[in-house]
Amino acid sequence: MNSKILQSFEKLAIEQPDNICVLDDVQQRTRQQVMQQVEAVATELMEYQHQVIGLLADNSVQWLIMDLAAQRAGIILLPLPLFFTPDQLQHALQSAGAIGLIHDRPLMIDDEFLGESHFVKSLMLTFTACRNISVIALPPGTAKITFTSGSTADPKGVCLSNDNQYQVSQSLLSVLKMENVRHLALLPLSTLLENIAGLYTPLLSGGEIILLGMEKTGFSGSLSGNIFQLLTTISHYQPESLILVPELLSALLIAAEQGWQPPESLQFIAVGGSRVASEMIERARQIGLPVYEGYGLSECSSVVSLNTPVQDNPGTAGKVLPHVDIQIEKGEIMVSGNTFLGYIGTDLSHQNTVSTGDMGYLDQDGFLVIQGREKQLLISSYGRNINPEWVESEVLAHPGILQCILFGDAKPYCTALIYTHLNDAALENWLSHVNKKLPVYAQITKWQRLEQPLTAKAGLLTANGRPKRDRIFTFFQHDLEAIYQESQYGIF
Repeated sequence: MNSKILQSFEKLAIEQPDNICVLDDVQQRTRQQVMQQVEAVATELMEYQHQVIGLLADNSVQWLIMDLAAQRAGIILLPLPLFFTPDQLQHALQSAGAIGLIHDRPLMIDDEFLGESHFVKSLMLTFTACRNISVIALPPGTAKITFTSGSTADPKGVCLSNDNQYQVSQSLLSVLKMENVRHLALLPLSTLLENIAGLYTPLLSGGEIILLGMEKTGFSGSLSGNIFQLLTTISHYQPESLILVPELLSALLIAAEQGWQPPESLQFIAVGGSRVASEMIERARQIGLPVYEGYGLSECSSVVSLNTPVQDNPGTAGKVLPHVDIQIEKGEIMVSGNTFLGYIGTDLSHQNTVSTGDMGYLDQDGFLVIQGREKQLLISSYGRNINPEWVESEVLAHPGILQCILFGDAKPYCTALIYTHLNDAALENWLSHVNKKLPVYAQITKWQRLEQPLTAKAGLLTANGRPKRDRIFTFFQHDLEAIYQESQYGIF
């Protein structure tokens, strides 16, 4: 079988077979070598054609090879986040009807669920079969299943076609106008944004991708990573492009303001996952980090809009990409043009329009402004509507503040949980500065310091760094309720 992604890459491999296109810390591959290994892996796994196989592995050349080999062999690929718990992994495999998974680490899943294992020689990874799997009807054309890491213990599986993914990569190439891009993948490749914008797009630009494991990048998907290792890696490999979540951007900002020199090779840094204050973007650019905010969601194969060097308006999510259209209905962003095929385990037929659940609008120049999640809207006990992402982005504009989660639903005032390197006095001073820019009802009246950062591994963040608010509230409910029980006049 041949996807448009493979066809485009094969053309590049024929034109310049000896160009290096991917490397990690131990190996590199030319385009011709990649295609040869893709063919070998596809041949070895051809018996699983039209079936679902999970992929649980760190960023590496093998990850890329397996992704392309699945397209060649007609295998439906199920990339699995490394932070998933054993129960979430088993749920994902069962709900997708996966016949097995390819992995680079020991599995902690229930032994009764797992069958025999064998070594995939052409890939140098292990295949383990799954037992007692039911046949699951998937939407026609499904080539990849990506699991949202929403607010429940059992995430939803989004079914995408190869064409869905190809359209996004082509749109990105057309608006960025970057050729032969040297990209360093910092986010896990199981994150759809990195998979499409950080893997396919640089590859099809004629460029090369640097795929390093979490131990080598120093970034494990949360602030518990090794920032020194991260900085060393970026400086050593001299990439032209990066994809960051806001949390990671904050860490790089702190480092740069403390003396780290971002490499001059950097031309474009995309940041997404949650809203970023324009003040933070401007500060990043002043110190050599060419940051541009975008917006997307899994149901649209990731990127929907993006700021670029040519069309740029900090504080917005950029211009809508050419392969999609956006309408605003009752304040909600609706996307059409490249929608997903459906969720696994539901009767939802293919929809031409996706209801994003995000509130926003297009400004007079056509830039998309994101106002926050409809379901995350806080309504104070005085009936005031408060968008938490708006307030949080203002707080996070300070590079010394790495996480901020706002609460205040059905309460007289807002409270925040904050993870920061600042001392109490400096934090109070910054919050006072932020509050002066906010209406009284949205100001942060009280706050509590987080001793440890929130992580995806603990189930409190999504893979893109978005807070799972319901779970965070449950985890800190006792502390938050204690704050509101203290004597305090409400604010109108």
